[in-house]
Amino acid sequence: MSQAAEGETPTMRAYMAQRPALVDYAAKVIGNREQAEDIVQEAWLALASRSDKDVREPLGYLRTTVRNLAIDALRRRSRETRLMGGDVESAARTVVDGQADPERATFVRRDLACVMGVLQGLPERQRRAIEMYRLGDYKLREIADRLGISTSLVHLLIADGLATCATRCGVDRGDPS
Repeated sequence: MSQAAEGETPTMRAYMAQRPALVDYAAKVIGNREQAEDIVQEAWLALASRSDKDVREPLGYLRTTVRNLAIDALRRRSRETRLMGGDVESAARTVVDGQADPERATFVRRDLACVMGVLQGLPERQRRAIEMYRLGDYKLREIADRLGISTSLVHLLIADGLATCATRCGVDRGDPS
């Protein structure tokens, strides 16, 4: 028996056997296979951090966690689109790729410059949290660990910061009038 096989637990073997199905499921929910991979990995880390006594049905726990994380990702994407009128990455790609007509590219550049300016004026911890999340692809838990704060505070800092960017830059938030 190899050393890798010796260190495997029954839970890990079950996870490895179900991983492709979990990724497929998450990808169907969020429409992005790469993000689905991250979600399944995050679900595994959540399971691995618990003791075997805490989780009676590891596969059920994984499925539920994957579903919840995928739904959270959809909600976050929807909220960001509502707050920012789209996501910053696609706006930046539009400008760089030159896919937009010149007028649209000008508006996107202006909005992007405004958002970057507002970010520079935010408190350092809030700015860093937003940059890590939006530009560094860090997960909320990773940001919390790096900044030494709670995950819920990270979530609040990011949401408030994005709302400030939307308000100051005149981006339509999609709120009913």
